Amino acid sequence: MDLSRALRYQPLKLPLFPPQFQNPINHLHPKPTFLVPRGTRLMVTAKKRPPIEGVSEELNSIANQNLDFAYTRRQVRSAFVEVQQQLDHCLFKLAPTGIRTEEWYERNSRGLQIFCKSWMPKQGVPIKGVLFFCHGYGDTCVFFFEGIARRIAASGYAVYAMDYPGFGLSEGLHGYIPSFDQLADDVIEQYTKIKGRPELKGLPHFILGQSMGGAVTLKVHLKEPYAWDGVVLVAPMCKIAEDVTPPAAAQKILILMSKVLPKAKLIPQKDLAELAFRDPIKRKMVCLSFPLPM
Repeated sequence: MDLSRALRYQPLKLPLFPPQFQNPINHLHPKPTFLVPRGTRLMVTAKKRPPIEGVSEELNSIANQNLDFAYTRRQVRSAFVEVQQQLDHCLFKLAPTGIRTEEWYERNSRGLQIFCKSWMPKQGVPIKGVLFFCHGYGDTCVFFFEGIARRIAASGYAVYAMDYPGFGLSEGLHGYIPSFDQLADDVIEQYTKIKGRPELKGLPHFILGQSMGGAVTLKVHLKEPYAWDGVVLVAPMCKIAEDVTPPAAAQKILILMSKVLPKAKLIPQKDLAELAFRDPIKRKMVCLSFPLPM
């Protein structure tokens, strides 16, 4: 990447919290009040992530920070960039060279700082079309998608991606989606701005969605059916399989909890990375490539 460009698109130096808030955690997540019978004991436990094998104690310390906030997620990304580049995986080892990349932050209409990235073909290569990426729930537009984006760009396409609010390097409570409709609107807003760039005029526009990003892509397409020249879906989240759907009673309880405590976290007892990647070598690569909780 051109050094001048890399320096130009550094994260904005913004104050983390207004001076009047001495405790940012309590400000953003006020403690709920519970009425319980006298003598009842309430216990709150925090699940600590196991250490990541093969990295230093310092990197493990960085990865174990509270990742609810964008500034800590950005610290993790910066700390693990070199580790990712050294992974023994074809997407990283055989990634095409000469791809022009650009990173930037932009505030959306809701006042949230959104992280975006682009991958362009080599200088002088004509652009065939533009591809916009929608990532999954346990993902981000960097790291996992990096090698894929470079290969698509090497084929002559301009590739653009964004982190949703609350995901990756964008502002917002980590993993919190207050409204799926709003999420689709955030994607439409950001990608509509990019489509208006002079260098992209007259080019066909495609949208690619993976996993939950597939559901986002479908929602975006339904909202704007004539805004895209093509839709690409990779393992899209179109429906929750019946064999993993909670019982009806549990669903009602969870829906009620989401209304009473919308920002409370339900921590899975099983390691989702272990469920998603059976091969321990590949699972270790995933944890090293971007150690945010899945």
